[in-house]
Amino acid sequence: MTAYKDLSKEELLELKSGLEAQFEEVKAKGLKLDMSRGKPSADQLNLSMGMMDTLTSGVDLTCEDGVDCRNYGGLDGIDEAKQLLADMMEVPKDNVIIFGNSSLNVMYDTVARAMTHGIMGSTPWCKLDKVKFLCPVPGYDRHFAITEHFGIEMINVPMTSTGPDMDMVEKLVSSDPAIKGIWCVPKYSNPQGITYSDETVFRFANLKPAAEDFRIFWDNAYCVHHLYEDKQDYLIEILMECKKAGNPDMVYKFSSTSKISFPGSGIAAMAASDANLEDIRSTMRVQTIGHDKVNQLRHVLFLKDKATTLALMQQHATILKPKFDAVIATLQREIAPLGIATWTAPKGGYFISVDTLPGLATRTLKLCAEAGVVMTPAGATFPYGKDPQDRNIRIAPSLPPVAELEQAMGVFCICLKMAALEQALA
Repeated sequence: MTAYKDLSKEELLELKSGLEAQFEEVKAKGLKLDMSRGKPSADQLNLSMGMMDTLTSGVDLTCEDGVDCRNYGGLDGIDEAKQLLADMMEVPKDNVIIFGNSSLNVMYDTVARAMTHGIMGSTPWCKLDKVKFLCPVPGYDRHFAITEHFGIEMINVPMTSTGPDMDMVEKLVSSDPAIKGIWCVPKYSNPQGITYSDETVFRFANLKPAAEDFRIFWDNAYCVHHLYEDKQDYLIEILMECKKAGNPDMVYKFSSTSKISFPGSGIAAMAASDANLEDIRSTMRVQTIGHDKVNQLRHVLFLKDKATTLALMQQHATILKPKFDAVIATLQREIAPLGIATWTAPKGGYFISVDTLPGLATRTLKLCAEAGVVMTPAGATFPYGKDPQDRNIRIAPSLPPVAELEQAMGVFCICLKMAALEQALA
Protein backbone atom coordinates (compact mmCIF):
# COMPACT_ATOMS: atom_id res chain seq x y z
CA MET A 1 0.00 0.00 0.00
CA THR A 2 1.04 3.58 -0.72
CA ALA A 3 0.44 6.57 1.54
CA TYR A 4 -2.57 8.56 0.36
CA LYS A 5 -0.52 11.76 0.15
CA ASP A 6 1.63 10.13 -2.55
CA LEU A 7 -1.29 9.10 -4.80
CA SER A 8 -2.79 10.97 -7.73
CA LYS A 9 -6.39 12.15 -7.76
CA GLU A 10 -7.28 9.37 -10.18
CA GLU A 11 -5.73 6.74 -7.91
CA LEU A 12 -7.54 8.17 -4.88
CA LEU A 13 -10.86 8.09 -6.73
CA GLU A 14 -10.31 4.46 -7.70
CA LEU A 15 -9.58 3.51 -4.11
CA LYS A 16 -12.62 5.42 -2.90
CA SER A 17 -14.88 3.59 -5.34
CA GLY A 18 -13.62 0.22 -4.13
CA LEU A 19 -14.05 1.15 -0.46
CA GLU A 20 -17.58 2.39 -1.05
CA ALA A 21 -18.48 -1.00 -2.51
CA GLN A 22 -16.95 -2.73 0.55
CA PHE A 23 -18.84 -0.36 2.83
CA GLU A 24 -22.17 -1.20 1.23
CA GLU A 25 -21.45 -4.92 1.59
CA VAL A 26 -20.72 -4.41 5.30
CA LYS A 27 -23.89 -2.37 5.82
CA ALA A 28 -25.95 -5.12 4.22
CA LYS A 29 -24.79 -7.56 6.91
CA GLY A 30 -26.72 -5.67 9.62
CA LEU A 31 -23.88 -5.91 12.15
CA LYS A 32 -24.33 -4.96 15.80
CA LEU A 33 -20.84 -4.70 17.26
CA ASP A 34 -19.83 -2.65 20.32
CA MET A 35 -16.42 -1.16 21.13
CA SER A 36 -17.81 1.84 23.01
CA ARG A 37 -16.87 1.29 26.67
CA GLY A 38 -14.22 -0.54 28.66
CA LYS A 39 -16.39 -3.29 30.07
CA PRO A 40 -14.87 -6.63 31.07
CA SER A 41 -16.04 -9.53 28.93
CA ALA A 42 -18.16 -12.41 30.20
CA ASP A 43 -15.02 -14.58 30.27
CA GLN A 44 -13.37 -12.07 32.60
CA LEU A 45 -16.41 -11.83 34.85
CA ASN A 46 -16.47 -15.63 35.11
CA LEU A 47 -13.03 -15.51 36.73
CA SER A 48 -14.60 -14.04 39.87
CA MET A 49 -17.65 -16.29 40.16
CA GLY A 50 -15.95 -18.08 43.06
CA MET A 51 -16.52 -14.94 45.11
CA MET A 52 -20.20 -15.83 45.21
CA ASP A 53 -19.33 -18.99 47.16
CA THR A 54 -17.31 -17.27 49.90
CA LEU A 55 -20.34 -16.30 51.98
CA THR A 56 -23.08 -18.70 52.98
CA SER A 57 -25.49 -18.80 55.88
CA GLY A 58 -22.97 -20.85 57.82
CA VAL A 59 -20.07 -18.38 57.50
CA ASP A 60 -19.08 -16.28 60.49
CA LEU A 61 -19.40 -12.64 59.37
CA THR A 62 -17.32 -11.30 62.24
CA CYS A 63 -14.07 -9.54 61.35
CA GLU A 64 -10.73 -10.07 63.05
CA ASP A 65 -11.30 -7.06 65.32
CA GLY A 66 -14.75 -8.27 66.36
CA VAL A 67 -16.83 -6.09 63.97
CA ASP A 68 -20.06 -7.85 62.93
CA CYS A 69 -20.43 -7.15 59.20
CA ARG A 70 -24.17 -7.73 59.41
CA ASN A 71 -24.73 -4.68 61.59
CA TYR A 72 -24.33 -0.92 61.46
CA GLY A 73 -20.99 0.76 62.05
CA GLY A 74 -17.55 0.72 60.57
CA LEU A 75 -17.65 4.17 58.98
CA ASP A 76 -14.45 3.91 56.96
CA GLY A 77 -14.35 0.19 56.21
CA ILE A 78 -13.27 -3.06 57.82
CA ASP A 79 -9.58 -3.45 58.61
CA GLU A 80 -9.13 -6.45 56.33
CA ALA A 81 -10.46 -4.53 53.32
CA LYS A 82 -8.28 -1.53 54.17
CA GLN A 83 -5.22 -3.78 54.22
CA LEU A 84 -6.17 -5.45 50.91
CA LEU A 85 -6.67 -2.16 49.06
CA ALA A 86 -3.75 -0.46 50.82
CA ASP A 87 -1.37 -3.16 49.58
CA MET A 88 -2.77 -2.83 46.07
CA MET A 89 -2.42 0.98 46.22
CA GLU A 90 1.05 0.78 47.86
CA VAL A 91 0.10 2.94 50.85
CA PRO A 92 -0.21 2.41 54.63
CA LYS A 93 -3.49 0.87 55.79
CA ASP A 94 -4.19 3.78 58.13
CA ASN A 95 -4.27 6.16 55.16
CA VAL A 96 -7.16 4.34 53.45
CA ILE A 97 -10.92 4.70 53.60
CA ILE A 98 -13.11 2.01 52.01
CA PHE A 99 -16.23 3.22 50.26
CA GLY A 100 -18.99 1.62 48.21
CA ASN A 101 -18.89 -0.04 44.82
CA SER A 102 -17.40 2.69 42.63
CA SER A 103 -14.43 5.05 42.80
CA LEU A 104 -16.31 7.35 40.41
CA ASN A 105 -18.88 7.83 43.19
CA VAL A 106 -16.08 8.73 45.57
CA MET A 107 -14.60 11.27 43.16
CA TYR A 108 -18.01 12.86 42.59
CA ASP A 109 -18.60 13.09 46.34
CA THR A 110 -15.14 14.57 46.84
CA VAL A 111 -15.80 17.35 44.36
CA ALA A 112 -19.32 17.88 45.78
CA ARG A 113 -17.96 18.13 49.33
CA ALA A 114 -15.42 20.76 48.21
CA MET A 115 -18.20 22.68 46.49
CA THR A 116 -20.52 22.76 49.51
CA HIS A 117 -18.14 22.73 52.49
CA GLY A 118 -14.67 23.48 51.20
CA ILE A 119 -11.51 21.51 51.93
CA MET A 120 -9.98 21.52 55.42
CA GLY A 121 -11.55 24.85 56.38
CA SER A 122 -11.11 26.64 53.04
CA THR A 123 -13.90 28.62 51.39
CA PRO A 124 -16.51 26.33 49.78
CA TRP A 125 -15.97 26.37 46.04
CA CYS A 126 -19.62 27.29 45.42
CA LYS A 127 -18.95 30.67 47.09
CA LEU A 128 -16.08 31.53 44.75
CA ASP A 129 -16.46 33.56 41.57
CA LYS A 130 -14.51 31.02 39.53
CA VAL A 131 -13.32 27.45 40.02
CA LYS A 132 -11.04 25.76 37.46
CA PHE A 133 -9.68 22.25 36.91
CA LEU A 134 -6.81 21.08 34.73
CA CYS A 135 -7.71 18.22 32.41
CA PRO A 136 -4.98 16.17 30.70
CA VAL A 137 -6.19 15.38 27.18
CA PRO A 138 -7.12 13.04 25.78
CA GLY A 139 -8.58 11.82 29.06
CA TYR A 140 -11.44 10.07 30.84
CA ASP A 141 -14.84 11.39 29.82
CA ARG A 142 -16.49 10.65 33.16
CA HIS A 143 -13.93 12.78 35.00
CA PHE A 144 -14.79 15.68 32.76
CA ALA A 145 -18.51 15.04 33.24
CA ILE A 146 -18.15 15.50 37.02
CA THR A 147 -16.45 18.89 36.81
CA GLU A 148 -18.77 20.05 34.02
CA HIS A 149 -21.77 19.04 36.16
CA PHE A 150 -20.64 21.41 38.91
CA GLY A 151 -19.97 24.26 36.52
CA ILE A 152 -16.20 24.07 37.00
CA GLU A 153 -14.19 25.55 34.14
CA MET A 154 -11.95 22.94 32.53
CA ILE A 155 -8.57 23.71 30.98
CA ASN A 156 -6.97 21.30 28.51
CA VAL A 157 -3.43 20.15 29.26
CA PRO A 158 -1.81 18.08 26.49
CA MET A 159 -0.61 14.60 27.34
CA THR A 160 2.92 13.61 26.39
CA SER A 161 4.55 10.18 26.34
CA THR A 162 5.53 10.70 30.01
CA GLY A 163 2.29 12.20 31.32
CA PRO A 164 0.73 15.69 31.28
CA ASP A 165 2.77 18.63 30.01
CA MET A 166 4.31 19.51 33.38
CA ASP A 167 5.72 22.85 32.25
CA MET A 168 2.14 23.92 31.58
CA VAL A 169 0.80 22.34 34.79
CA GLU A 170 3.43 24.04 36.98
CA LYS A 171 2.90 27.44 35.36
CA LEU A 172 -0.90 27.35 35.62
CA VAL A 173 -1.11 25.90 39.14
CA SER A 174 1.41 28.35 40.59
CA SER A 175 -0.11 31.44 39.00
CA ASP A 176 -3.88 31.01 39.30
CA PRO A 177 -5.57 30.47 42.72
CA ALA A 178 -8.83 29.60 40.93
CA ILE A 179 -7.26 26.32 39.79
CA LYS A 180 -8.36 23.85 42.46
CA GLY A 181 -7.51 20.47 40.99
CA ILE A 182 -6.27 18.26 38.19
CA TRP A 183 -7.61 14.93 36.96
CA CYS A 184 -4.97 12.20 36.59
CA VAL A 185 -5.07 8.57 35.46
CA PRO A 186 -1.37 7.97 36.12
CA LYS A 187 -0.95 4.32 35.14
CA TYR A 188 -2.10 2.94 31.80
CA SER A 189 -4.07 6.14 31.29
CA ASN A 190 -7.53 6.29 29.76
CA PRO A 191 -7.40 6.29 26.72
CA GLN A 192 -3.71 6.30 25.74
CA GLY A 193 -2.33 3.69 28.14
CA ILE A 194 0.49 6.05 29.22
CA THR A 195 2.18 5.65 32.61
CA TYR A 196 3.56 8.80 34.20
CA SER A 197 7.36 8.90 34.36
CA ASP A 198 9.35 9.23 37.59
CA GLU A 199 10.10 12.87 36.74
CA THR A 200 6.42 13.61 36.16
CA VAL A 201 5.46 12.17 39.56
CA PHE A 202 8.28 14.10 41.28
CA ARG A 203 7.12 17.33 39.63
CA PHE A 204 3.53 16.67 40.72
CA ALA A 205 4.67 16.10 44.30
CA ASN A 206 6.66 19.35 44.25
CA LEU A 207 3.97 21.61 42.81
CA LYS A 208 3.61 25.01 44.44
CA PRO A 209 -0.08 25.79 43.96
CA ALA A 210 -1.43 29.30 44.40
CA ALA A 211 -4.56 27.75 45.96
CA GLU A 212 -4.12 26.24 49.43
CA ASP A 213 -6.99 23.87 48.65
CA PHE A 214 -5.56 22.61 45.35
CA ARG A 215 -5.78 18.83 45.07
CA ILE A 216 -4.42 16.24 42.67
CA PHE A 217 -7.18 13.72 41.89
CA TRP A 218 -4.98 10.65 41.33
CA ASP A 219 -7.29 8.01 39.84
CA ASN A 220 -5.07 4.93 39.82
CA ALA A 221 -7.80 2.74 38.32
CA TYR A 222 -5.44 0.43 36.44
CA CYS A 223 -2.71 -0.04 39.06
CA VAL A 224 -2.66 -3.86 38.69
CA HIS A 225 -4.09 -4.11 35.18
CA HIS A 226 -1.04 -5.31 33.26
CA LEU A 227 -1.24 -7.03 29.88
CA TYR A 228 2.17 -8.69 30.11
CA GLU A 229 3.81 -10.67 32.89
CA ASP A 230 7.31 -9.63 31.79
CA LYS A 231 6.70 -6.08 30.43
CA GLN A 232 5.01 -3.92 33.05
CA ASP A 233 5.06 -0.20 33.64
CA TYR A 234 6.17 1.04 37.06
CA LEU A 235 4.62 4.07 38.77
CA ILE A 236 6.18 5.87 41.72
CA GLU A 237 3.83 6.13 44.70
CA ILE A 238 2.52 9.72 44.83
CA LEU A 239 1.34 9.91 48.47
CA MET A 240 4.81 9.30 49.86
CA GLU A 241 6.41 11.64 47.32
CA CYS A 242 4.04 14.45 48.32
CA LYS A 243 4.89 13.83 51.98
CA LYS A 244 8.64 13.95 51.25
CA ALA A 245 8.16 17.18 49.30
CA GLY A 246 6.36 18.87 52.18
CA ASN A 247 2.96 18.65 50.44
CA PRO A 248 1.30 15.76 52.34
CA ASP A 249 -2.25 17.05 51.85
CA MET A 250 -2.06 17.80 48.12
CA VAL A 251 -3.25 14.45 46.73
CA TYR A 252 -6.36 12.28 46.80
CA LYS A 253 -5.59 8.79 45.52
CA PHE A 254 -8.42 6.55 44.26
CA SER A 255 -8.73 2.91 43.26
CA SER A 256 -11.28 0.10 43.19
CA THR A 257 -11.87 -3.54 42.35
CA SER A 258 -14.32 -2.62 39.57
CA LYS A 259 -12.35 -4.38 36.84
CA ILE A 260 -10.88 -6.99 39.19
CA SER A 261 -14.08 -8.60 40.47
CA PHE A 262 -17.46 -7.33 39.17
CA PRO A 263 -18.05 -3.80 37.86
CA GLY A 264 -20.82 -2.24 39.88
CA SER A 265 -20.34 -4.74 42.71
CA GLY A 266 -16.78 -4.03 43.78
CA ILE A 267 -15.27 -1.96 46.56
CA ALA A 268 -13.62 1.44 46.17
CA ALA A 269 -10.93 3.15 48.20
CA MET A 270 -9.36 6.54 48.75
CA ALA A 271 -5.88 7.07 50.15
CA ALA A 272 -4.85 10.45 51.51
CA SER A 273 -3.09 12.19 54.38
CA ASP A 274 -4.37 11.93 57.95
CA ALA A 275 -5.67 15.51 57.80
CA ASN A 276 -7.50 14.94 54.53
CA LEU A 277 -9.09 11.73 55.77
CA GLU A 278 -10.33 13.32 58.97
CA ASP A 279 -11.85 16.14 56.91
CA ILE A 280 -13.60 13.55 54.75
CA ARG A 281 -14.80 11.50 57.73
CA SER A 282 -16.44 14.61 59.22
CA THR A 283 -18.83 14.67 56.26
CA MET A 284 -19.17 10.92 56.03
CA ARG A 285 -20.47 10.80 59.60
CA VAL A 286 -23.49 12.75 58.38
CA GLN A 287 -23.76 11.01 55.02
CA THR A 288 -23.67 7.35 56.09
CA ILE A 289 -23.37 4.96 59.01
CA GLY A 290 -21.02 2.86 56.91
CA HIS A 291 -20.72 1.23 53.53
CA ASP A 292 -21.44 -2.41 52.67
CA LYS A 293 -19.21 -4.41 55.02
CA VAL A 294 -20.57 -7.74 53.80
CA ASN A 295 -19.31 -6.97 50.31
CA GLN A 296 -15.99 -5.83 51.74
CA LEU A 297 -15.63 -9.14 53.56
CA ARG A 298 -16.65 -11.06 50.44
CA HIS A 299 -13.82 -9.42 48.51
CA VAL A 300 -11.31 -10.06 51.27
CA LEU A 301 -12.19 -13.75 51.45
CA PHE A 302 -11.95 -14.11 47.67
CA LEU A 303 -8.98 -11.88 46.78
CA LYS A 304 -7.14 -12.66 50.06
CA ASP A 305 -4.03 -10.55 49.47
CA LYS A 306 -2.04 -8.71 46.83
CA ALA A 307 -0.32 -11.85 45.54
CA THR A 308 -3.65 -13.62 44.99
CA THR A 309 -5.07 -10.50 43.35
CA LEU A 310 -2.12 -10.25 40.97
CA ALA A 311 -2.52 -13.92 40.05
CA LEU A 312 -6.16 -13.24 39.19
CA MET A 313 -5.12 -10.25 37.09
CA GLN A 314 -2.76 -12.48 35.12
CA GLN A 315 -5.81 -14.52 34.15
CA HIS A 316 -7.53 -11.31 33.04
CA ALA A 317 -4.45 -10.46 30.98
CA THR A 318 -4.55 -13.86 29.27
CA ILE A 319 -8.04 -12.96 28.01
CA LEU A 320 -7.30 -9.32 27.19
CA LYS A 321 -3.91 -9.51 25.49
CA PRO A 322 -5.09 -11.33 22.32
CA LYS A 323 -7.72 -8.61 21.89
CA PHE A 324 -5.19 -5.80 22.16
CA ASP A 325 -2.89 -7.72 19.82
CA ALA A 326 -5.73 -8.10 17.29
CA VAL A 327 -6.46 -4.35 17.29
CA ILE A 328 -2.80 -3.38 16.92
CA ALA A 329 -2.19 -5.99 14.20
CA THR A 330 -5.20 -4.79 12.18
CA LEU A 331 -4.15 -1.14 12.46
CA GLN A 332 -0.56 -2.03 11.55
CA ARG A 333 -1.66 -4.00 8.49
CA GLU A 334 -4.50 -1.80 7.19
CA ILE A 335 -3.65 1.74 8.30
CA ALA A 336 0.08 2.13 9.02
CA PRO A 337 1.21 2.24 5.35
CA LEU A 338 -1.35 4.93 4.49
CA GLY A 339 -0.08 7.68 6.79
CA ILE A 340 -3.56 8.64 8.00
CA ALA A 341 -3.36 7.76 11.72
CA THR A 342 -1.11 6.85 14.64
CA TRP A 343 -1.95 4.87 17.78
CA THR A 344 -0.69 3.72 21.14
CA ALA A 345 0.39 0.18 22.07
CA PRO A 346 -0.09 0.15 25.85
CA LYS A 347 1.31 -2.43 28.27
CA GLY A 348 -1.85 -2.41 30.36
CA GLY A 349 -5.20 -0.79 31.02
CA TYR A 350 -8.32 -1.06 28.92
CA PHE A 351 -7.94 1.21 25.89
CA ILE A 352 -6.06 1.98 22.70
CA SER A 353 -5.97 5.59 21.54
CA VAL A 354 -5.99 6.36 17.80
CA ASP A 355 -5.09 9.80 16.46
CA THR A 356 -6.24 10.29 12.89
CA LEU A 357 -5.23 13.14 10.63
CA PRO A 358 -7.01 16.28 11.87
CA GLY A 359 -10.68 16.44 10.99
CA LEU A 360 -11.34 12.71 10.49
CA ALA A 361 -12.64 11.40 13.83
CA THR A 362 -16.28 12.52 13.64
CA ARG A 363 -16.72 11.36 10.04
CA THR A 364 -15.02 8.02 10.72
CA LEU A 365 -17.27 7.24 13.68
CA LYS A 366 -20.38 8.35 11.79
CA LEU A 367 -19.55 5.83 9.08
CA CYS A 368 -18.86 3.16 11.72
CA ALA A 369 -22.32 3.73 13.23
CA GLU A 370 -23.92 3.38 9.79
CA ALA A 371 -22.09 0.08 9.37
CA GLY A 372 -23.24 -1.28 12.75
CA VAL A 373 -20.15 -0.65 14.90
CA VAL A 374 -20.71 1.41 18.07
CA MET A 375 -17.69 3.29 19.43
CA THR A 376 -16.99 6.02 21.97
CA PRO A 377 -18.23 9.30 20.40
CA ALA A 378 -15.71 11.64 18.82
CA GLY A 379 -14.69 14.33 21.28
CA ALA A 380 -15.55 12.23 24.35
CA THR A 381 -11.93 12.20 25.51
CA PHE A 382 -11.92 16.01 25.80
CA PRO A 383 -13.76 18.40 28.15
CA TYR A 384 -17.15 19.51 26.88
CA GLY A 385 -16.95 16.75 24.24
CA LYS A 386 -14.92 19.01 21.95
CA ASP A 387 -11.72 17.69 20.42
CA PRO A 388 -10.10 20.84 18.92
CA GLN A 389 -8.54 18.85 16.10
CA ASP A 390 -11.31 16.25 15.71
CA ARG A 391 -8.75 13.45 15.58
CA ASN A 392 -8.81 11.29 18.75
CA ILE A 393 -10.69 7.99 18.80
CA ARG A 394 -10.81 5.66 21.81
CA ILE A 395 -10.94 1.95 21.08
CA ALA A 396 -12.18 -0.35 23.85
CA PRO A 397 -11.20 -3.93 22.94
CA SER A 398 -12.25 -5.69 26.15
CA LEU A 399 -15.91 -6.63 25.68
CA PRO A 400 -16.26 -8.37 22.28
CA PRO A 401 -14.90 -11.87 21.61
CA VAL A 402 -11.76 -11.82 19.43
CA ALA A 403 -13.65 -12.85 16.29
CA GLU A 404 -16.16 -9.99 16.70
CA LEU A 405 -13.37 -7.59 17.56
CA GLU A 406 -11.47 -8.44 14.39
CA GLN A 407 -14.68 -7.94 12.41
CA ALA A 408 -15.34 -4.59 14.09
CA MET A 409 -11.75 -3.44 13.46
CA GLY A 410 -12.09 -4.40 9.80
CA VAL A 411 -15.14 -2.15 9.56
CA PHE A 412 -13.35 0.62 11.47
CA CYS A 413 -10.44 0.56 9.04
CA ILE A 414 -12.75 0.75 6.02
CA CYS A 415 -14.50 3.76 7.57
CA LEU A 416 -11.24 5.53 8.47
CA LYS A 417 -9.91 5.00 4.95
CA MET A 418 -13.14 6.37 3.44
CA ALA A 419 -13.03 9.46 5.67
CA ALA A 420 -9.38 10.06 4.76
CA LEU A 421 -10.07 9.68 1.04
CA GLU A 422 -13.02 12.07 1.22
CA GLN A 423 -10.78 14.63 2.90
CA ALA A 424 -7.95 14.12 0.40
CA LEU A 425 -10.36 14.60 -2.51
CA ALA A 426 -12.22 17.59 -1.06
